[in-house]
Amino acid sequence: MTPWMPTPAIPTVAETLKHPAFPTAIWNLEPDRKGLVPVAEGRGGPFNISWEIHGAGPIKLIFIMGLGGLKSAWQRQTLHFGHERREQYSVLLIDNRGMGDSDKPLMRYSTSEMARDIVEVLAHQTVGWLPRSFPLLDPTTTSAPRPRSLHVVGISLGGMIAQELACQIPWALSSLSLVCTAAAVENTTSFAEHMAQRASLLMPKTVDRSVADSARQIFAHAWLAAPDDVRLPEPGRTPRCGPPPPPSSPWLSFLSNNRNSFGVFGSGGGGEGDGQARYLRFETNAQRFVAQEMHKRLDPARFGLKGFLLQLIAAGWHHKSAAQLREMADRVGRERILVMHGTEDGMISLPHGQKLIEFIQPGKGIIVEGMGHAPLVERWEWFNRTIEEHCALGERLDGRA
Repeated sequence: MTPWMPTPAIPTVAETLKHPAFPTAIWNLEPDRKGLVPVAEGRGGPFNISWEIHGAGPIKLIFIMGLGGLKSAWQRQTLHFGHERREQYSVLLIDNRGMGDSDKPLMRYSTSEMARDIVEVLAHQTVGWLPRSFPLLDPTTTSAPRPRSLHVVGISLGGMIAQELACQIPWALSSLSLVCTAAAVENTTSFAEHMAQRASLLMPKTVDRSVADSARQIFAHAWLAAPDDVRLPEPGRTPRCGPPPPPSSPWLSFLSNNRNSFGVFGSGGGGEGDGQARYLRFETNAQRFVAQEMHKRLDPARFGLKGFLLQLIAAGWHHKSAAQLREMADRVGRERILVMHGTEDGMISLPHGQKLIEFIQPGKGIIVEGMGHAPLVERWEWFNRTIEEHCALGERLDGRA
């Protein structure tokens, strides 16, 4: 059992915006290719999905982000796989519909339709990771198209989308990693706890309270209080890594107009870090999260309530039965599937991960003591190594290693 930890203090938005490292919180990792792909013709579209490919290696790795997340949320993995190991890996990042640089159509979102968006991106001529005529799953088909070439990693809502993707194109997958996700979102708490959680969603909150609550739900409390543990990129040494952007990004004009709301006075945030040509460190892991969250929230063109709520509906309606997941695992191959969950996940509780492992019976099912909802951040070194090993397994099974 994880030792009891006091509720960690979360740095305020005001002090974080004034921190010298704030302008450097999002890394300028330059993609090899990027673009917009029109998807969903005949499915309520077309609308555009934004994508980037980092790296030029033969191992094709796809990261699918969760609720309200942007491509930059994968920056620790983008750095590791797509830049430091760019001769081995090609990393595809997308912004799911409703977020980031992708369009935000007002329509019903579902995990199955969001998975089809990804299939269409993969098959588009500008990406070319699937043949343009690659078929979705046909129950009458008995032969599997070859070769398997895609390594898919999905977290939270992204893990739900990854389940649907695996159901749609099981024979294209060399490996599948489902991280802190669920077959369906269910109530696993007492009635009183459930009602308290629902009531908290409806209560108006300050930005400080909202960000702090998110931090405590997403991350293990011991990690939040620890010193900033990230490995920073080094412009000039890290391949295809530019310096931090100048302090002219959207948060600066927002602060100028709303400085009183955040307790920030003067010309804006960033302090002595303005114009830095290197990436700086925060005092704690919690403060780095606050900074990255505020970079996102202060960019209304890329993050907004409409897209967040539409993605939330998709997560809430996601449902894969035990039979559906068993069939998916049969077609993908259980030895190719990894499921991981943490005991301190405050977003999707532990019983969801245990049930997913029970349904799928994956080649590797991991329950990690003391881990929260975002191992890609709080256990990034272990997470990257685990994904590396799982990709290597898929490559061996397909005779490429």
